Amino acid sequence: MKEKDLCINIARAESEHDVISLLQKAGYWDNPNVWKDFGDTENNFATIGNQQSRPEAAIVEKIINAVDAVLMSEAFIRRIDPEGDESPDTISEALETFFKIPDGKLSNISASQRTRLADRIGFVATGQKTNPCYSIFDTGEGQTPKKMTDTFLSIGKSNKLRIPFVQGKFNMGGTGVFQFCGHHNLQLIISKRHPKIQDNGTDVSKNKWGFTVIRREDPSKGVKSSVYRYLAPNDEVLSFESASLPLLPGKESLPYIEPLIHGTFIKLYEYQMTGLKTNILFDLYNRLSLLMPSIALPVRLYERRGYSGHSLETTLAGLSVRLEEDKYENVESGFPTSSTIVANGQRMKASIYVFKKDREGKYKKDEGILFTINGQTHGTISKRFFSRDSVAMGYLANSILILVDCSEFDGRAREDLFMNSRDRLRSGELKGEIERKLIDLIRSQPGLRLLKEERKREAMENKTKDDKPLVDVINKMLKDSPTLSKLFIAGVRLSNPFKVKGAEKKDQFKGKKFPTFFTLTEEYSTSKPKMSPINIRFRIQYKTDAVNDYFDRDNDPGDFRLYLDGDEIENSSLNLWNGFANLNVDLPMDVKVDDILKFYWEVTDNSRIVPFEGEFYVKVTEPTEKHPGKPGTRRQPSSDEEGDESKTTSKLNIPNIIEIFRKDWINYSFDEKSALKVIFSGEDGYDFFINMDNIHLLTEKKGYKGDYNLLDTRYKFGMVLIGLAFLNYQKQNEQNEQKDQDSENEDIYSQIERSTRAISPFLLPMISQLGEDLDIMEG
Repeated sequence: MKEKDLCINIARAESEHDVISLLQKAGYWDNPNVWKDFGDTENNFATIGNQQSRPEAAIVEKIINAVDAVLMSEAFIRRIDPEGDESPDTISEALETFFKIPDGKLSNISASQRTRLADRIGFVATGQKTNPCYSIFDTGEGQTPKKMTDTFLSIGKSNKLRIPFVQGKFNMGGTGVFQFCGHHNLQLIISKRHPKIQDNGTDVSKNKWGFTVIRREDPSKGVKSSVYRYLAPNDEVLSFESASLPLLPGKESLPYIEPLIHGTFIKLYEYQMTGLKTNILFDLYNRLSLLMPSIALPVRLYERRGYSGHSLETTLAGLSVRLEEDKYENVESGFPTSSTIVANGQRMKASIYVFKKDREGKYKKDEGILFTINGQTHGTISKRFFSRDSVAMGYLANSILILVDCSEFDGRAREDLFMNSRDRLRSGELKGEIERKLIDLIRSQPGLRLLKEERKREAMENKTKDDKPLVDVINKMLKDSPTLSKLFIAGVRLSNPFKVKGAEKKDQFKGKKFPTFFTLTEEYSTSKPKMSPINIRFRIQYKTDAVNDYFDRDNDPGDFRLYLDGDEIENSSLNLWNGFANLNVDLPMDVKVDDILKFYWEVTDNSRIVPFEGEFYVKVTEPTEKHPGKPGTRRQPSSDEEGDESKTTSKLNIPNIIEIFRKDWINYSFDEKSALKVIFSGEDGYDFFINMDNIHLLTEKKGYKGDYNLLDTRYKFGMVLIGLAFLNYQKQNEQNEQKDQDSENEDIYSQIERSTRAISPFLLPMISQLGEDLDIMEG
């Protein structure tokens, strides 16, 4: 079989079996002499096997490589050395230079422009609906057959390490897809160099297509791990000459009809896209948007597996574009809001989105915070973060999404925060400091506090009206339990649980794209400085007419800088909301009591020649103690002595008991087997949501001849006592539990949900049987 025919046939094969049959017929599959170690390394599984943990995250690396290839081609065509002084310094600069995209943001061009631009990069689903194949193609730089060994088929080489306007750095992320392909982990690579690129030297293969197949070979005798090899007869990939190859999707569901003239075509066979095998225009599109929230270039998605519908194509432009276009329908009024965070000297821009009730499903799942670099998600924190006691945003946990742009990090900080696989965060000092800044930002954000209380007010409409018997039982328990008595105030109910200081709802704020003023609400001079205890961060407030997303929007964002003695402050955050900007600053560690510090600040944007600027003075005072759990403390009090005021004032009100029925399940992520959900709402205490349409409770009622109200009461009593037992255990083991809560492990509230779900089938039968046994014993 001629090389060209073999290449096209393998590209059009839709199963590993078909690929193997073609290679066997050509005499390659069973011949070990024509297969070469990937990366020229026999122990390559040690690197390849330690990449992304999810199939969609691995696919993202292939798409990002395609974006890089297009950017590189534009530089080469212009005779720009990608590593030279004339090359763009950032991806955004490259997009402005090469494609005239304002500020390098896709949201700044029209949908039709994005669609035209997406012709350069494609992602195609073919084969079976339940066992799909995926192809990624681009019309970027491409590689000659001779260079494929040092690019596509290498590991750890510094091909892009010194190129500032591309994403790839480590020369291994693209290998993450291997283990998610079928049993033999087959992958096809086809490439041809862009004809307009003038390379130095003489490469006789420049005008040829090169192709190879990568496969996994199981551990053999004396070898402990698998090895990846690629097809290379005579130590070279197969090659041939052809003006084009019919590999690109056409209209009317045709998968291979349009010509690919140059660039790269990669195919992954029988890819294990767990949970995302439906039409790629739906679940996978949503997931890829999340993993590439601000992707540099758009990607055209093609569904070619026999699905019916008016459209089998769409353009992927990232989550940021989707949110911008959909925000009036799906995002709460006033959001997104922007913040600037500086942690350990590293600047970040944070965008806080809050979805309207039940509107977050098509944008995210478990994710709460996305950390991005150059538009690609490098790590996430679960939405459970918002339910931590230190955050106290449980009512909004499903609705909040925060995008943290870390593109300004220096190289060392990137290495300290992100794993090389770019799909998870590395625990350490930097991550801890960032989390502390985010906690302070979230808790002090007036819009979030107001929304939390609105959601709670709505939930309280279903509050159990006649719960005095239950309250009496709880009060008795509090008197009998030393641990719970420290946690709750017996007999006390909050008179007005919805009053939020500083977050009262006012007329809708209408800000300006470019502010006309940005001033301190109070002047702090040398004679009248801001007083700040040495052990807590201080807060300064500004008044402005800037819109809430002024500091992090894609088009013409503002920039805030804060300096002390000429050096930029290492730890601070700025939170803008409805005409006020709250600046939170950590005092430098080397300050002393009675020091007077002079700070200089400035705000600028593209509309201003002269920035808004000013100065303020802060005097460092003696340390002060604050209540545990309040944001802003560096060193919290640790006294456990009886009578400690900080302990008595931190007690919580008796839990509110709220009955939830089927019609409201969606608001609490309930289903028929859900039983109890506990939300901590800060100073207001705990709220207990009980599923009164639990299938096991309803089943018990069907065969019960007495008063259904008795079963309801038993069920509620039981669930509340179980929930209190978990909270009691947490308080008894507070130090260890806090460590768990501040990690990505299951928190106490998730444990309560999961455990009561398991207990609910046995709760009423157990109570009933125990009652009968007691009657027999007493008789």
